[in-house]
Amino acid sequence: MSTVTVTLPDGTPLEVERGSTVEDVAYEIGPGLGDDTVAGVVDGELVDKHAPIEDDVELEIVTDGSDEYLDVLRHSAAHVFAQALQRCYPEAKLTIGPWTDDGFYYDISGVDIDEDDLEAIEAEAAEIIDEDYDIERELVDREDAFERYEDNPFKQDILETEAADEDPVSFYTQGEFEDLCQGPHVESTGEIGGFALLEISAAFWRGEEDNETLTRVYGTAFPTQDELDEFLERRRKAEERDHRKIGQEMDLFSIDDTTGPGLPLYEPNGKKILNELSDYVAGLNRDAGYDEVETPHVFRTELWKKSGHYENYVDDMFLLDVNDEEYGLKPMNCPGHATIFEQNSWSYRDLPVRYFEDGKVYRKEQRGELSGLSRTWAFTIDDGHLFVRPDQIESEVLATVDIILDTLDTFNLDYTVQFATRPEKSVGGDEIWEKAEAQLEAVLEEQDIDYVVEEGDGAFYGPKIDFAFEDALGRHWDGPTVQLDFNMPERFDLTYTGEDNEDHRPVMIHRALYGSYERFFMVLTEHYNGKFPPWLAPEQIRLLPVSDDNIEYCEEIAAALDDFRVTIEDRSWTVGRKIQQAHDDRVPYMCVIGDNEEESGTISVRDRREREEADVDLDAFRDHLETEIEQQRTAVTFLAGR
Repeated sequence: MSTVTVTLPDGTPLEVERGSTVEDVAYEIGPGLGDDTVAGVVDGELVDKHAPIEDDVELEIVTDGSDEYLDVLRHSAAHVFAQALQRCYPEAKLTIGPWTDDGFYYDISGVDIDEDDLEAIEAEAAEIIDEDYDIERELVDREDAFERYEDNPFKQDILETEAADEDPVSFYTQGEFEDLCQGPHVESTGEIGGFALLEISAAFWRGEEDNETLTRVYGTAFPTQDELDEFLERRRKAEERDHRKIGQEMDLFSIDDTTGPGLPLYEPNGKKILNELSDYVAGLNRDAGYDEVETPHVFRTELWKKSGHYENYVDDMFLLDVNDEEYGLKPMNCPGHATIFEQNSWSYRDLPVRYFEDGKVYRKEQRGELSGLSRTWAFTIDDGHLFVRPDQIESEVLATVDIILDTLDTFNLDYTVQFATRPEKSVGGDEIWEKAEAQLEAVLEEQDIDYVVEEGDGAFYGPKIDFAFEDALGRHWDGPTVQLDFNMPERFDLTYTGEDNEDHRPVMIHRALYGSYERFFMVLTEHYNGKFPPWLAPEQIRLLPVSDDNIEYCEEIAAALDDFRVTIEDRSWTVGRKIQQAHDDRVPYMCVIGDNEEESGTISVRDRREREEADVDLDAFRDHLETEIEQQRTAVTFLAGR
């Protein structure tokens, strides 16, 4: 029998017989490791420990101490849910049940359940976990598999697609339950220490809106109950910070069924925050030598065919027929910027050329994936595109990363960094890719940034550096990015005249400091729990007259503070109620104005952290606010330490 080479994580090569399983290799390394093997990671893919190895591969053995163990455990938890569901609702038809970053979900059909039904299903799942069923793999002939699912068109669809080339196919059984599945799974249901069902939503089979609507049940699982309890507490706190809830409470934005899904409407309070964000990033861009441009919302689709986006994005584009010509709402801003560059003649002395635009784009996401501002149909990107000589790549990327880091520091945001390298399908020669990757990595090293290398995860047109925001649940959201592009200049035949008087091809750099305004707004809302820094807050100061007799003096104070966003609470409420409302509205500063303040010509200041100071000089307060806002401090500081 022939052999194959297995390369272990430390780089050690190991010769094994072709067809050996992941578990066989583990025993070859050592009997203890073999006994502890749960699954394997073969060339980056998590597989069952019984998976055969037919070619030279890189292999990592997964045990209960591995990062991947939680994925395996949650996959098994999905099966526990499915078994509990069918005990409670035998008529339920199962479709797919993968693990996710937060837990698992299972899509089901043929049964009408809501969140009130989850408690009973969860109780049945607890019984299954207590019964500690062995989870066993069984190989089944395809014909037998089809017979087992003669009443389940979804599983038959899987047999005809994903498992089309497999015979036999793998099933996993636990007690009376069986499910078509590739694995991997833990040894028994009893390994699940903490299990919870979280929520229900709708989903489409295969994610296609024309297909049947399914019920999606989300859950999570952990090795211990303590870990589950910690997760549920984090989730509870995160729900309190949900940007959709805060957005409604603070009148920031709304998404109305009449106007359309995924199309946010920003109310005056929300627009004030957006304006501050736009002004901030515009200042950074101008200071860095960018010129502002503007492009239309719609283009002839010839542009998208020229750029290559049409073939990749056509299913996600909003298309229009105008006088027998096809137009499309733009899914990206970059082709417009490339066209602007193309309109002019450039010398090597002119480069780099830097454009920026707050450009609205449109992508037709699946309705089931739309959620508040995190995923929308219409969103705005603080887009920047640079056209540079190859020798300018490193310095321009370094300058861009500097701006991104300053931005993240301004908002005091947590983030992670990924460096994505050349994918299998790409454009451009080996030499330019190798040099570009080296230049990007040199910037990360020079900035002493912790990063993870995502091998083969770059765009087809170039490598990239991605910054991701981390929320209260530990989920990561796309944020700032720096991407090199060798494809767009080629497609648009972009050139500049070099020192040798010959035409040369520039390199295009895509960059965003926020990502999209919508997602950044979401992150900030939850990060600050709606308590935006004074420079961002839609209402910076609220004046609270003790009685109607003090309103005229409040109007004088408001006029003196007219450089700020100030309002007067003139409803005939008690002072206590006015303070409580301002606190609930998350206003940074409240000024209580009564007869004493009016007589002394001062104000009493209270901040949203319930710190107070009386007899405050108005000029001193105004000077402080000017400094606090100019410095873009992330918290109210006037009463700090008092």
